[in-house]
Amino acid sequence: MASSSLHTPVLLARTVELLAPALTSAGAVLVDATLGLGGHAEAFLTRFPELVLVGIDRDEEALALAGERLAPFGDRVRLVHAVYDAVPEALESEGFSRAAGILFDLGVSSLQLDRVDRGFSYSQDAPLDMRMDATSELTAERILAEYSEADLRRIFYEYGEEKLAPRYARKIVQAREISPLSRSGQLVDVLIAATPAAVKRVGHPAKRVFQALRIEVNDELGVLARAIPAGIDALAVGGRMVVLAYQSLEDRIVKRAFAAGSTSTAPRGLPVELPEHRPELRLLVRGAELASEQERAENPRATPVRLRAVERLRDAA
Repeated sequence: MASSSLHTPVLLARTVELLAPALTSAGAVLVDATLGLGGHAEAFLTRFPELVLVGIDRDEEALALAGERLAPFGDRVRLVHAVYDAVPEALESEGFSRAAGILFDLGVSSLQLDRVDRGFSYSQDAPLDMRMDATSELTAERILAEYSEADLRRIFYEYGEEKLAPRYARKIVQAREISPLSRSGQLVDVLIAATPAAVKRVGHPAKRVFQALRIEVNDELGVLARAIPAGIDALAVGGRMVVLAYQSLEDRIVKRAFAAGSTSTAPRGLPVELPEHRPELRLLVRGAELASEQERAENPRATPVRLRAVERLRDAA
């Protein structure tokens, strides 16, 4: 299947609008730090005919498909297999020191969601994999087999914000003593059996547990906490960054990093703000922007998105 038919980019027009002022000069470099299937990248390369794109993804299958999609743009496209906290290293590997724009489109890509054998979905039975990078070692199956009950409870609480974390962790440990949990269907059965009827009516019992496992497998929050500061450091003065987050834990990390960078560090009572105390960033949107009702209706994956954007005002002191 063509990559373009698999991927409907979220908030595409707004993303282009926010990054456009930084991308007008000849040879401007845009980093798509979560390239996926290249939907955003294709739009930018088409809109800005002199733009150079550095596309990063940890998923080799996604890189291959995006490479096919972006092949018509020739050497304006540079693809790098890496995790998205490696923006500075990816730029350096392609001969660039700074980027004019950086885009982070977080969460699970369309490819990963739509390919049943990747194990990201609780709605279809598949191996419990959940790796965004198939070359990494940790899988959801391994977590369920090796983590202690306390560690399972912790990740369900922290990464899934799951109130039934203790019950689910206990039932998983009991189930694995009888038979290994190797498929998503087995895990879903355990979770459904452990869920009170009243809770089942609110939503699918597996949703938050699957989110927690995916985050743990891919160290998503740890990577993001490193990626935003690294991306800011890699932005040229006047450069812009847009981040699309799809759950509250991601958005919280982005919000705090942007707030810190856009706040003066001058001590209270200082009569004159010295240059080194001035904010490094300027917020380009107020709070977090949501997708319109129309976009959410046309592309359900846009429903939870939270967009934040900044401009780099100066280099760090």
